[in-house]
Amino acid sequence: MPSGLPTKTKRWVLTKVGSYKNLKLEEAIIPGIHASDVLVKVHAVSLQYRDYAMASGTYSVGHDGVVVCSDMAGEVIALGGGVKDWKVGDRVCSNFLTDHLHGDTNADIIATSLGAQCDGVLTQYRAFPAHALVAIPAGYSYKEASTLPCAALTAYSAFHGPVPIKAGDCVLVLGTGGVSLLGRFGLQIAVASGACVIATSSSDEKLKVMTKHGAKHTINYKKTPEWHQEVMKLTNGRGVDHVIEVGGQGTLARSVASARIGGSIHVIGFISSDPKEVGDLVYDTIMKSLNIHGVYIGSVAQFRDMNRMIEANRETMRPVIDKTFKFEDALSAYAHLESQKHVGKICIAVVPE
Repeated sequence: MPSGLPTKTKRWVLTKVGSYKNLKLEEAIIPGIHASDVLVKVHAVSLQYRDYAMASGTYSVGHDGVVVCSDMAGEVIALGGGVKDWKVGDRVCSNFLTDHLHGDTNADIIATSLGAQCDGVLTQYRAFPAHALVAIPAGYSYKEASTLPCAALTAYSAFHGPVPIKAGDCVLVLGTGGVSLLGRFGLQIAVASGACVIATSSSDEKLKVMTKHGAKHTINYKKTPEWHQEVMKLTNGRGVDHVIEVGGQGTLARSVASARIGGSIHVIGFISSDPKEVGDLVYDTIMKSLNIHGVYIGSVAQFRDMNRMIEANRETMRPVIDKTFKFEDALSAYAHLESQKHVGKICIAVVPE
C-alpha cells in the first residue's frame, strides 16, 4: 500500500447467520490492492431487504463472518498499476455482481455478489475490480448514488429485458418498499418511458406519495385484498403490460391474474409471507402466454445505460431517502428496515454528513 493511504478499516461483520443483531463492528487490515483493482473510500451505503433476509438466514447465500451490504457509493483513493479507466478522486458505485459486465450471468458471476457470497460494502475502505465500477450520475450525492446498484438497476433491468417497456404501456408496481419505489425508481423509470403506472400499498399515506411522483392509479391492498380484480377494472379488462413482482409466492398468482395476454411479469422479490393464492398459476400462465422474467439485478453495461437515463431526466429521477443512520448505528438501520415503516431508501453514512 502506498504511503499516506489508510492501512486499516472498520467494517460490519455478520458473526453468525440468524439475526442482524449478530452484526459486529470490527477493525481489519486493508490488504494490498492488485494491479487491476481500485481502492475506494466508502461514503454511503443503502440497505436492501436482501441484507435483512441474508442476516436472518431466510436468504441462504450468506455465511458467518461475511462483511454485509451490497450497495455503496464512494471515492477512488488508489489505483492498481494496470488501471487506466479511473483516477484518484473519481466518484463511483460498484456493481452488485462485480463480474457481471454484460449479457447473461453464470454460476461464477453469481458467486461475486457483494454482501453474501463475497464480503460486502459496509466498511470504510474496500478494493474493487476496476471493471466493476461505474461513475456516479452528475448531480447526485454519495447518499443518493448508494441507492442505485440494486433497487434502481433491478427495475431498469426488468423494464429493459426481453420485452422492453414502451410509451403507452400500463405497469403495475407492487408495494412501496425499496424495489417497488426504488427511491421512486420503479415508478420513475416507467413514467419517464411514457407508461401509465398502477401502484399498490398497504398505506394510503404511502400511496399519496406514489401519486405525487407520477402513479395514475393506486390500490390499497389491505382495503382491497382482491386487488387483481381492481387492476382489471382499471385497464378495462385488458390487464397490464408489465408487473414489478416483489411479493413472490404470496402475490405471484394475483400478478398473473393482473397481466394482459402476452404480458410480462418481472419477478424481483420474495417479501410476502401470505400463502393465499388465487386461480391456477400454471394454467393461467399458459393461457395468457405470459413472459415470466426473473431479474437478478443487472450488468455493468446496464448500470451505465441507466445512469445516462438518469442524467437525461435528472429533475424527475431522484431517489427519496427515508432515513439516514450513522455508521456506528448500523443495527438501528437494520431495525428500521425490519419495521417496514420506511418509504424510500434507508441509508448509512459511512463518512459523517
